[in-house]
Amino acid sequence: MLKSIAATMLMSAAMIITASAQNGGKVTVVTSFSKDVTDPFKAGFEASNPGFTLDVQNKSTSSGVKYVDETKSNNQVDLFWASAPDAFEVLKGRSLLNKFTPSVTGLPDKVGSYPVNDPDSYYFGFAASGYGIMSNDRYLEANNLTKPVEWSDLTRPEYYDHIAIAAPSRSGTTHLTIETILQGEGWDQGWATLKNIGGNLQQVTERSFGVPDAVNSGQTGIGIVIDFFAFSAQASGFPVSFSYPSVTTVVPANIGVVANAPNQAGAEAFVNYLLSEKGQAVLLEPAIRRLPINPASYANAPEGFPNPFKDARFQTMLVFDSDTSKKRTDAVDALYDQLISFQLDNLKAATRAIHAAEKALAANEQAPARALVNEARALVAAMPVSADEAVSQQLRDAFSGGKEKTARQAELEQQWAAFAKEKYSAAKAKAEEALALVN
Repeated sequence: MLKSIAATMLMSAAMIITASAQNGGKVTVVTSFSKDVTDPFKAGFEASNPGFTLDVQNKSTSSGVKYVDETKSNNQVDLFWASAPDAFEVLKGRSLLNKFTPSVTGLPDKVGSYPVNDPDSYYFGFAASGYGIMSNDRYLEANNLTKPVEWSDLTRPEYYDHIAIAAPSRSGTTHLTIETILQGEGWDQGWATLKNIGGNLQQVTERSFGVPDAVNSGQTGIGIVIDFFAFSAQASGFPVSFSYPSVTTVVPANIGVVANAPNQAGAEAFVNYLLSEKGQAVLLEPAIRRLPINPASYANAPEGFPNPFKDARFQTMLVFDSDTSKKRTDAVDALYDQLISFQLDNLKAATRAIHAAEKALAANEQAPARALVNEARALVAAMPVSADEAVSQQLRDAFSGGKEKTARQAELEQQWAAFAKEKYSAAKAKAEEALALVN
């Protein structure tokens, strides 16, 4: 009798386990979002979907794309969740996402002028994201600085050593910001702006959330960030402001089901939760403060919170070209590293010399010295790669090695670094010569 009862209990336990596996189980998501964002969604999803548990694996956007690609033969990932639409285009192009039709209906087709969802149903927008400038009000006041509102403001000499940015090769949101400036201002002028901002940088962080942390703490005064970093900091009581420059964009932050997801049902359940009223409400929590994709959610938004579906400025923002971005993502990230991040000291030295010469010229204008300063600025702005070359198949092939750099990629990066070092050294010498003439 005891053996029979034990056997029955074992059979029942096995049936319960089997049922649990069929109706729930672990849902693994690779995401660039921090725990401040993912933890509330994890709690809400698990409460709304008993039997499912959300396993969150945090990786930078570029690392996450590579991880999904490299593990496709033995996939353990159900979802990819990040801000950068071009990252999803890369995954889609490599057949690493599954088509899926969410059960949630009534959501808008566009945010600003950008489509909310992939037209082929491989990934879906769950929140909107804008890019701009975050500043610490107390820091600015203590350093007698005005609040910057345009990218060009950040090139001014008074902001020297007061700005932080994350490396775009490590942060998908920063990559989007860099790409937006390049698309909005054009390749050559965009890089000139980026380098002039680069010369004023205090630091380049490895992850995107390192920038708002530095601004919140007053370690630096200004950060180039995605909007929700500033909004969540404001909700937490930090004395910070945020500005959308006139050259910026608003795009959806996305989620997609990974091809051959081990828990397809769980992946679909999480996407539907994100898009549901409950999931959209989580976006407005103080620790998150992202722009919901459901216009109805803004009825519960705090006073003054941006609404991309009603605020006219969002309708005039740049229409982000994700196809162009996808084609030159690796080139843009590598160029930024080799021309700015890894050459920061040399770039700052050239910038400091230019600022000193221009200050002297403001008090004593001299044509020969002005010509030298103009030459110095042209040297800083010079690019080793044209816009056409950046999207060429030849350059894209050079960056096709994944974790292992191709020989051509290594060669190009060395050339770009040498180019930058030479140009910045020459620019510094020209500016110092100009200053000597004025003095």
